[in-house]
Amino acid sequence: MRVAVSACLLGERCKYNGGSNLDVALVEGLRAQGCTVIPVCPEVAGGLPVPRPRCEILDDRVVDEFGASVDAAFRSGAAAELARIETAGGIDAAVLQPRSPSCGVGLVYDGTFTGKLVPGDGVFAALIKERGVSVYAPDEVDARLLGERR
Repeated sequence: MRVAVSACLLGERCKYNGGSNLDVALVEGLRAQGCTVIPVCPEVAGGLPVPRPRCEILDDRVVDEFGASVDAAFRSGAAAELARIETAGGIDAAVLQPRSPSCGVGLVYDGTFTGKLVPGDGVFAALIKERGVSVYAPDEVDARLLGERR
């Protein structure tokens, strides 16, 4: 099974603040199941620096904490990562960082930078879901993604 995984979950220091969201259990679980992991970071692929200002989705557009639109970078990065994945043979599923304006699935921050979550998907998550890819948060992997292989 070929699985796209947010690079920050794999330990890459590509988060807005220069950190990562390394999830050792996720990495070990995917490895144990023999999955081919394809790291993705649409924000870096869109040319955004690390570190960078916090970004959230406001009225279907991505803005940074200073009010500047970074929507074009998010959308071009999402398209670039999708093209890279498709060129490499596609994916069967994706495990993406929750709440992210790129990778969030089901809930994202509301654009007020107050920590409030609203229903919705990040730019990249929405794009690959439109292509029929199953998308999971890390805490859904054992029960749903890897369980499908058994």
